[in-house]
Amino acid sequence: MPVTNANAILAALHLASPALPVGGFAYSQGLEQAIEDRWVTDMESAYRWIRDGLVLNMARQELPWWLACYHAAAQSDWMRVVEVNDRLHALRETGEFRLESVQMGHSMAKLFAQWPQGQSLACLTEVVWVYPSAYAALAAVSGVTKELALSAELWSWVENQVLAAVKSVPLGQIEGQALLHRLKVDIAHAMEIAEDFNPEESGSAAFGLAITSARHETQYSRLFRS
Repeated sequence: MPVTNANAILAALHLASPALPVGGFAYSQGLEQAIEDRWVTDMESAYRWIRDGLVLNMARQELPWWLACYHAAAQSDWMRVVEVNDRLHALRETGEFRLESVQMGHSMAKLFAQWPQGQSLACLTEVVWVYPSAYAALAAVSGVTKELALSAELWSWVENQVLAAVKSVPLGQIEGQALLHRLKVDIAHAMEIAEDFNPEESGSAAFGLAITSARHETQYSRLFRS
């Protein structure tokens, strides 16, 4: 059955909605530890942290594999979908990042059976899904265009990071909105970078992020799970 443009947009909005029960709000992806370490202290340093994670890390490592998963699911190449999911699982640098991605991936996979076009994914019962591949695969089978689906996921990621900064730096709501406006340009830039990468040749070396994530595991007092 063809997917109308309106239905595709609604599916993308649904996937990116904070109401989707995947638990993204519970994670800061190391930002809380960066705030504790005084690496992030104000709006400008929060912007640099989020932008660098997006453009220097995700765009060069995770997103090329996200695109590979999207293309495989769009072609019903389930063996390739599982292969890409395993690669994304292996790329998680710390135990905290892996637990986060698997928990959110598991929560996303629970939605496959009730999603109008998700039945083809619901049969992949043995897969330990991670969030990026579960999201990409569900978006692809739902008829959401690659650009719209990736924009929606990255917006959701950026929004969670900004909300974490608003709560923990803390920043004001107006500063949070200013951050979101600035990061729109970086989302588009990250998508362009990812398109130019062969996933087999992609990679990043975000040592500071990995160390910060690992240290967050033992942070004395924290609001976020990761």
